[in-house]
Amino acid sequence: MTKTEVLVANEDSQVAIGGLTPTQMKVLEGLNLGLLNKQIAFDLGIAEATVKAHMTALMRKLNVHNRTQAALAARALGHGTRSAAG
Repeated sequence: MTKTEVLVANEDSQVAIGGLTPTQMKVLEGLNLGLLNKQIAFDLGIAEATVKAHMTALMRKLNVHNRTQAALAARALGHGTRSAAG
């Protein structure tokens, strides 16, 4: 991958992150913390099936195929992680 391709891919991911809903961002944050869907659901006060639906939608928006790729994409762009004080 060339430097230009990396920049374009990064810009596409940035646009995708910006297209996430607030709840999808919270699910992504939980994912980055290493939480299971069940734990994310408990923290957000929603059903585990709803977390799975949000996870599917955000992976589609980020153009990734699994949870690990979603977490890496978000971390590379500085999104979806809580601060130590938060």
